[in-house]
Amino acid sequence: MTINEKQDQIIEIFEEYSDWMDKYAYIIELGNGLSPIDPKNKVNQNLIEGCQSRVWLDAKYQDGIIHFAGESDAVIVKGIVSLLIDVLSNHTPDEILNADLYFIDKIGLKEHLSPTRANGLLAMVKQMKLYALAFKAQNNP
Repeated sequence: MTINEKQDQIIEIFEEYSDWMDKYAYIIELGNGLSPIDPKNKVNQNLIEGCQSRVWLDAKYQDGIIHFAGESDAVIVKGIVSLLIDVLSNHTPDEILNADLYFIDKIGLKEHLSPTRANGLLAMVKQMKLYALAFKAQNNP
């Protein structure tokens, strides 16, 4: 499934919910289903700067594909991490670097977060794209 297909699927799911309390409940549910990050990767170097909550994000590169893992100590943020991992994991660095993450605006996520959480969301996206850039540079000398 492409990044845009994943985003369209998320938009469709969020359209099923009429109010933000239900959407937050869904986001929390997603976070509860997120596989925990390997404890050895839950280190300071994987902490995302700019997030109000503690967010760890790790990336592995295998066979041209990036696999993300993440975790947070806050339930809503953990759900947001899950959304981003769902959209961007299992894609090539170029696909991730060229991705326009329109689902964030379409579902109204950024405007329904506190300013600090919205900044954290942007920091997570930035970090995922930095991982993609680093893997691309390492594997295309």
